[in-house]
Amino acid sequence: MRTKNKIIFLVIFITFSMFVLLIANLIYNFRDYGVKNIDDKAHVLAKTIEHSLTSQMVTGVIENRELFLSQLEDLPNIDKIWLSRGKDVVEMFGIGFNNEIARDEIDKEVLKTGNIKRVISENIFSKSHYRITIPYKATSQGKINCMQCHTNAKEGDTLGAITITMSIDDSKEVGITTVAHTAVIALLLMVIIIFLINMLISPFLSVFDEIKKVMSKAQDGDYSQRIDNPEGKESKDVASWINGLLEKLESSLDEMDSKISVFLTENSVDEKDHLINVKNTVDRLSDVYRFRKTIEYDDTLEEVYSRLAHVFKEQLGLKDFNFFESDTIHNKINVVYVENQLYCDITEMGCRADRTNTIIDSTQFQNVCSACKKCKETNYFCVPYSISNELDLIVSIYTNKEEETKRIRELIPYIKDYIDTAKTVIVSKKLMNILELNARTDPLTGLYNRKYLEDSIDKITAQATRANIKYGVLMVDIDHFKKVNDTYGHDVGDNAIKIVAETLIENTRESDIVIRFGGEEFIVLLYNCDEKSVDKLSLKIKEAFALKKIPAGNTTISKTMSIGTSMYPKDNDNVKDCIKYADLALYEAKETGRNKVVAFHEELLKK
Repeated sequence: MRTKNKIIFLVIFITFSMFVLLIANLIYNFRDYGVKNIDDKAHVLAKTIEHSLTSQMVTGVIENRELFLSQLEDLPNIDKIWLSRGKDVVEMFGIGFNNEIARDEIDKEVLKTGNIKRVISENIFSKSHYRITIPYKATSQGKINCMQCHTNAKEGDTLGAITITMSIDDSKEVGITTVAHTAVIALLLMVIIIFLINMLISPFLSVFDEIKKVMSKAQDGDYSQRIDNPEGKESKDVASWINGLLEKLESSLDEMDSKISVFLTENSVDEKDHLINVKNTVDRLSDVYRFRKTIEYDDTLEEVYSRLAHVFKEQLGLKDFNFFESDTIHNKINVVYVENQLYCDITEMGCRADRTNTIIDSTQFQNVCSACKKCKETNYFCVPYSISNELDLIVSIYTNKEEETKRIRELIPYIKDYIDTAKTVIVSKKLMNILELNARTDPLTGLYNRKYLEDSIDKITAQATRANIKYGVLMVDIDHFKKVNDTYGHDVGDNAIKIVAETLIENTRESDIVIRFGGEEFIVLLYNCDEKSVDKLSLKIKEAFALKKIPAGNTTISKTMSIGTSMYPKDNDNVKDCIKYADLALYEAKETGRNKVVAFHEELLKK
């Protein structure tokens, strides 16, 4: 009830201040009115005495002035009256009676200056007096000419002064009585006002204090508090509305928090306030949803990983990390994204995180992973994520500071949200890659097929032209292959084709392109190769194949091959036409005895 006490105190302070101001104003006005009233009375009396003394002087009875003045002192509230002669009167008529000289400094000041002087002696618990000393000045104006008697005086000279002292106790008593009655009435009104205000505002202040208590708890995330025992209809209505709102808010937030959170990994830091939890969850869902919608339109898996890396850098603030794919069927690990540098020899030594299916944290145990040979000065987290039955994704994060290491631990749930969101897209892209690879790969040999050549030949030509790259083109064919199938069957023929593919792979580089063109025919595109190297390599391939043993049931056989070659761009500025020229050279090799290498020359176009 602190608010109520503050308001009551404020009301008391205001009403008391008004009461004090009212009493002070009343006292001031009564005093001012009393003084003015007495002052007016004194002026009338002084004027009366002046006229009376003048009349006595004219009629010659001025000697009786003492009796006249003493009779005036018998009037109510008149204490004393005395006259003081001025200098001019004293010089002309003497000092008069003993009491007609200046009695004190006040009389002397008035006689000297000619100004009225008032002195009020006020006491609350004793008698109070009012004194006024009024000068009489010489004048020739009016019915009586002062100059006729006071020949030594000039116009405006002070001839004398009259001093009147009066009691103001009656006026004071009236004022005190009036102020006391007014004060009692004002105090009574003040008490009534405070009581009424307290009665009127008490229910509202009570419900306000309850609202303050409830809102204070809600500010800390506790929406279970309710307003209890409100007084008054209006307060009960307000309490009912607020309690109903809090009830809806609490139940809605609990339900939203529990339902929305299932779409995300559990938070590493759980806020007590469900409203903040829901807000954070919605923010995370929004970010993850935008990420999902973006990667769905990416063309390749490499773009998906690049997009995921962008999120790690821009939204999660990670600076050093790598992505690895683990083929769980063939136990093979591939590097798919490197942000700064490759720390782990993961492709050769394998991944501990993937093998144990647990998070590897070097801050918990140094040198925990033998594959990370470059991590002596660097902390690392390796987190495995299962994408499908055949594929795992390993995220490796590297830090140098302990604070950053702690922050990354808290980011693990957020990383998992993005990985989980990307799972279906990664699997989809993987399947598309497999389908595309199958469509462009020969299933028997694993080499590129004729469709790959048709799809890629224009691109290869454009790149070779732009970069001024030479290609050596080989057209390879097994000699008398039909006899192999007829004599030993198609299985032996398939073995022969596989051995040809094996021989070609063994004797070419990764930059070269080996294609099974169809049947027993193969095409080899030798990257950036001159004529001398083409001839040398062709002979090497032919001789290597001749030494190969082809399984044929319980025995083995050997076969030979013929090779036709051409050069791009020497023979033609289109790789596709160079393949045709190599085919012409191959035909020439077969027609002229087989088991040989024939290079294309223009005379072949005339045959």
